[in-house]
Amino acid sequence: MSYMPESVVIREVGPRDGLQNEDPIPTEAKVRLLDALSGTGVRRIEAVSFVHPKAIPQMADADEVWRRAAKVDGVRYSALVPNTRGAQRALAAGFTEIEVVVSASDTHNRRNVNRSTDESLDDIAALIDLLHSAGATAEVIVATSFGCPYEGDVDPARVAAIVDRVVADGADRVAFGDTTGMGTPRRVRELLTAVRDRNAQVPVLLHFHNTRGTALANLLTALELGVTEFDASVGGLGGCPYAPGASGNLATEEAVHMLHDMGIDTGIDLAALLDAAALAERLVGRQLPSGVLRAGPRDRLTPMPALGAG
Repeated sequence: MSYMPESVVIREVGPRDGLQNEDPIPTEAKVRLLDALSGTGVRRIEAVSFVHPKAIPQMADADEVWRRAAKVDGVRYSALVPNTRGAQRALAAGFTEIEVVVSASDTHNRRNVNRSTDESLDDIAALIDLLHSAGATAEVIVATSFGCPYEGDVDPARVAAIVDRVVADGADRVAFGDTTGMGTPRRVRELLTAVRDRNAQVPVLLHFHNTRGTALANLLTALELGVTEFDASVGGLGGCPYAPGASGNLATEEAVHMLHDMGIDTGIDLAALLDAAALAERLVGRQLPSGVLRAGPRDRLTPMPALGAG
């Protein structure tokens, strides 16, 4: 039997990654969703991003959303920033866990932030110093880690070299984004092998899209390789505005449903999560792709006992 962890940490990214790909919704609606998710038992939430409103108008009210949101003890909240100005805003708002993004694909990076990958890495090195000096942690997310909508396949060795650079510059953690949904179990295995051959000690998180229906298979492969931290988005909200056709993050409730049935603890109350997913669907005004959200009560499996339990 393959190794399986006893518990997994899910970072809920619906309030940021999910909503930034929808038509803008009112501030109050964003706060309601964030608060509902905070009450599900989820341990990490990506709450907002501090970006210029002309670039991502859906996040124009990030400061107000965060000011009005309930902060639940035991939940780690993080914010995504694109540059120094965004980092300063996040720090001023009180965030101590900050994420920055660079694309493994140079073309995608230029479409996303109008810089080459190398230029972004130079900026990130300075951002890491800024965040550490303020007592915050820096997580570097490597987008297009499994493929690019413009360049096609991305060599795992290129991703591993980016990890070499950001770890040398002081990154506290790294995450790998399947921006295009091109990830498959083979690609997951090859990427993690390439990275761990050179940086086995760095904490790793994986972010899967379900564009081609492989998100849960990719999650299972990563579990077998010892990864225990994943992003997921309530209802399957999200995608990437700079990756054509790459809509649909892994739905949090689908991941939790599978993990619990495998006896792997997430700390999340699935019933409360389904309520939050139904709320998200009402707030964005469209049916979300999650199959668990539409399943009847008999289809929501009773969790197996935790691995190793009597």
